Amino acid sequence: MSNSVLIAVDGSEGGARALQYASDRAKLGGAKLILTYVIEWSPYTFNTPEENAERHMRREQEIERATSSVVEPAAALLKEAGIEYETVVRHGPPAETLIELAEKHGVQQIVIGRRGQSGIKSLLFGSVAGNLVQTSPVPVVVVP
Repeated sequence: MSNSVLIAVDGSEGGARALQYASDRAKLGGAKLILTYVIEWSPYTFNTPEENAERHMRREQEIERATSSVVEPAAALLKEAGIEYETVVRHGPPAETLIELAEKHGVQQIVIGRRGQSGIKSLLFGSVAGNLVQTSPVPVVVVP
């Protein structure tokens, strides 16, 4: 396991607090942060070839938007603080994708805000943070 921490950001206040927490800890322990944003996406759709082409284009646009509006500003804060980091933007089921990335990067822990952008949906179906706490193979820090 490397001295790295996966930090999930989503542009919310909770994500900003999680980023602050992770960057403070990274400064103390010299950890590398894996700054991640997961765009919720289901592969279970049956489309025509034309619809698939449009869907692919939409995915690329979403990645560009997430990178420029959420990930790059967060990365700028880490760079300014002198913290080593890597950025990752992916499509997929959020908790599952974060766990896959944690395993791929061999992180020591995952840091996530208690409440993200999802609002009422998380109240009905459960939050990403709650899902991670239940299923993650590494410790999860949930920042209020």
